[in-house]
Amino acid sequence: MTTLDNRPNTALLVVDVQNAVVDEGYERDAVIAKIGGLVGRARREGVPVVWVQHSDDGLVRGSEEWRIVGELNQEEAEPVVEKSYGDSFEETDLEKVLAERGVGRLVVVGAETDACIRSTLHGAIVRGYDATLVGDAHTTVDKSAGGGITPEQVIAHTNRYWRFHAAPGRKGGTVMSEDVDFSG
Repeated sequence: MTTLDNRPNTALLVVDVQNAVVDEGYERDAVIAKIGGLVGRARREGVPVVWVQHSDDGLVRGSEEWRIVGELNQEEAEPVVEKSYGDSFEETDLEKVLAERGVGRLVVVGAETDACIRSTLHGAIVRGYDATLVGDAHTTVDKSAGGGITPEQVIAHTNRYWRFHAAPGRKGGTVMSEDVDFSG
């Protein structure tokens, strides 16, 4: 349903699965295993895998904290988009990377649920993409001590509201990893 012309393809967008971002993430190991499974499946099915890495004053480009977690094998030919804002499209070459691959639909995984995942999902829809969230392949850290809700509640809420998200000619949606359909 994307509103983008000549964009029939789907890509797996792996957002900020970096050491410092997910080290204390809710159900970290299980989430990374789900992401790893989806990366493998996407590769086998010929679906582009696009990696996003955040950097800022607290997450320095090139540092160990900035690197993608060791459990995930990022292949040399797979594009990496570097960002410094929550929305992976803001001041990045993500749009160019996706256009070159004819991508109009994104399957989104990564971290943090209540920050870069939400921002990127909304950014995708606003720009004309369909954007599917994988409900068991995103995580966040516990911010409840500062007045926030628990990670489990953040994830459940995001999964629920994104399941019903739509805009004219575009759709959101939430699926579990075993139900991801890269064919659209």
